[in-house]
Amino acid sequence: MDIAGDNIKAKNANWQFSGDMVKNFEEHIKRSIPYYHDGHKLVESVSDFFIKDDSNVYEIGSSTGQLIYNLSKRHSHKKAASFYGIEIENDMYEFAKKRYQNENLEFLHEDINLFDMKKSDFIISYYTVQFIHPKQRQLLIDKIYNSLEWGGAFVMFEKVRANDARFQDIITTLYMDFKLENGYTPDEIVAKQRSLKGVLEPFSSNANVDMLKRSGFEDILTIFKYLNFEGILAIK
Repeated sequence: MDIAGDNIKAKNANWQFSGDMVKNFEEHIKRSIPYYHDGHKLVESVSDFFIKDDSNVYEIGSSTGQLIYNLSKRHSHKKAASFYGIEIENDMYEFAKKRYQNENLEFLHEDINLFDMKKSDFIISYYTVQFIHPKQRQLLIDKIYNSLEWGGAFVMFEKVRANDARFQDIITTLYMDFKLENGYTPDEIVAKQRSLKGVLEPFSSNANVDMLKRSGFEDILTIFKYLNFEGILAIK
């Protein structure tokens, strides 16, 4: 058993969003993903264009619930709008349900691949699709597209692979430098990377856009980009 930083234990090819790591997750993810909370703020600002008085809003893979809670507060004056955080990991679901509460917010312990969403105006996946098995990924994006109302939006933040080996080497090294600068040791960085084998499977930027287009999205815009981290806005 290795330590992947922030007192999080990790086994080879066995990264999990459960157990003791849940209480340290928000600190760990903030130090691991560049501009993590800036991305939250960007999603919240974008939501102003799409969330109406009677909207259904979903976050897929809501983890500790921070983002969907912030959205529910931001739009609390829209009395009939409903906010849902969908989370497959029970420990994350229980943590979110206790920590983040609002009368217009509900956390659901569900597998998004099996869950039927209501018609929605705004759906978010914040670094979640990358953990969905590739064979199920297109089906999920198809479901998201079909669940949206016309004019509704899907915001997807993902870690991405570069288009060729040279660029992949560059961004991998720069990302390692980012983690070192944030206080992680080389051993912790390697432990985290080993634990993600077969668990985190990023696509390239082009592959993500192609997947969105196959589902039916035509209006697609990159709204965030830093190294191998990217945010996309797709409107139905």
